[in-house]
Amino acid sequence: SVVSLQIEAEVQRRKQLIHQSAERRAIISKCYKPKHPEVYTLQDSFLAPEFLEIVRFCTSPGADLQGLLRYLESFSDKRIYRLPVFTEEFCQAFVDELENFEQSDMPKGRPNTMNNYGVLLNELGMDEPFLTPLRERFLRPITALLYPELGGACLDSHKAFVVKYSLHEDLDLSSHYDNAEVTLNVSLGKEFTEGSLYFGDFNQDPSPVPQYVEVEHVRAQGLLHRGGQIHGALPIASGERWNLIVWMRSSAIRNQLCPMCNRKPELVEAEGFGDGFTEPLREEVPQTVNVCALG
Repeated sequence: SVVSLQIEAEVQRRKQLIHQSAERRAIISKCYKPKHPEVYTLQDSFLAPEFLEIVRFCTSPGADLQGLLRYLESFSDKRIYRLPVFTEEFCQAFVDELENFEQSDMPKGRPNTMNNYGVLLNELGMDEPFLTPLRERFLRPITALLYPELGGACLDSHKAFVVKYSLHEDLDLSSHYDNAEVTLNVSLGKEFTEGSLYFGDFNQDPSPVPQYVEVEHVRAQGLLHRGGQIHGALPIASGERWNLIVWMRSSAIRNQLCPMCNRKPELVEAEGFGDGFTEPLREEVPQTVNVCALG
């Protein structure tokens, strides 16, 4: 049928994307000279003291959701939270590094199907030294309390990229939801006006008249939200806006239900974590107990 041909073509396109991305990563690793090599490896000193305090609370005995909410700014009842993440100094050095990369003649991939400008951070080699420890050591204790039913305690893979909005490039982003269980969106700067995010319904329960909540970006601060929360970015009015987006995924959740089509996934082989899905071998008996308590 036409549909199965289209699906097959899309599977092939995505497999190609993986290979093209690996090729770009190899070229970048060999030929690109970073301006700020220190930003590639996560250090506690890059993180806002308040953020470290939140993580300390979340990893302390008896930490609970009510206690955590005292540290966060909450927006409406949509489970959208704002928290300090990085220091101003780190944001400045990181954006400077990203601009240096952007102006280089290195090959560059598109961050996702909707954003044309920005950087895929795994192609810069930032996954292992920066993003994996950020997700495992710092973000997971927080998401475990905020989003337990979305696999917040066992977010085991991610896709991370930086998007850039400016007047002559991408101005805004229309309504969408993310291929993620939980998303972190951190404003890195530079100087910009307008360009707030807006949030609508959760993708599975749209109301007849969606209620939108507008949330302003604050530099060096991040927003945590459910990936399935419909959202978009309003146009910026001036300047340039750079944001770090981390799509965090739980294979325990998505192996049971695909977050994009809401059906049991039929998987094709992929390298590594194909969009956060994993397929255990049929005859394999689990050797470990799954500590991710999903009802």
